[in-house]
Amino acid sequence: MTEPAPDTAANRTPEIVVARLRPSARRLLWSALLLIVLAGAAAYAPSLLPEPWMRITALAAAGVLAIVGVLVPLLRWLSRSYTITTRRIVIRSGFLVRTRQELLHSRGYDVTVRRSGGQLLGKSGDILVNTGLDAPVRLRDVPHAALVQEALQDLMERSLNPVAARRQQERSLRQSGELGRRGDEPDWHPGNWPQQD
Repeated sequence: MTEPAPDTAANRTPEIVVARLRPSARRLLWSALLLIVLAGAAAYAPSLLPEPWMRITALAAAGVLAIVGVLVPLLRWLSRSYTITTRRIVIRSGFLVRTRQELLHSRGYDVTVRRSGGQLLGKSGDILVNTGLDAPVRLRDVPHAALVQEALQDLMERSLNPVAARRQQERSLRQSGELGRRGDEPDWHPGNWPQQD
């Protein structure tokens, strides 16, 4: 009888990046409009002001507004990214302090899409990934949310092992109330064990 091949990096299928995503750039609309207005005002306003100190103050105010209203939202948008591979979801966030969170597809999870009015127009949405253990992980304002949801469900189904699939099925039955109602408790439940004398 031959032994199964050991689980080493050489025997596993390589991890492939399926998608790299950022939140929808729709959030930068107001920043872009502010930048256009500031550029026009900074070019035209100095000709209206009589004193040099007034011109310098107006340009400094425009610079501060550009930093607060344009640069900060841009950096906040750039600091969040989502990478979906054939094995996991990697969520990176933060600018000065970076946070990295990973969810393995093999653990099994539920995927829910929530959309607001503005997100419906842009075909984006918030994707909630619920593992059943902690609070749901939220992928905020993901473009093409329905397509991402389908891809995550397909990747999860491919990578589920039998034990994780059984746990996910039992968790779904418990949440829907079907497991307790019909008396379908699993055989391993302590209430089903034979009494010992």
